[in-house]
Amino acid sequence: MTIERNGQYLSQDIHFFTAALSTVWEEDPAGVYIEIERGFIEGYSSEVVHVRNVASGSRTSYNRDTVMFQRI
Repeated sequence: MTIERNGQYLSQDIHFFTAALSTVWEEDPAGVYIEIERGFIEGYSSEVVHVRNVASGSRTSYNRDTVMFQRI
């Protein structure tokens, strides 16, 4: 996953540990990455990252292999 944008992309556990806010990106069928959520990183494991949405307060778990995370 290589996209040229401002910010640090999160992939290692230490990145998730130190990042308070994250943007979540997902690849659409055309191969274009779109922003699907912004929120607080509440937890992570080797497989998933738990993000609390800034606007709604809802919590979503994302697979680390299928989406990209960027520190805000």
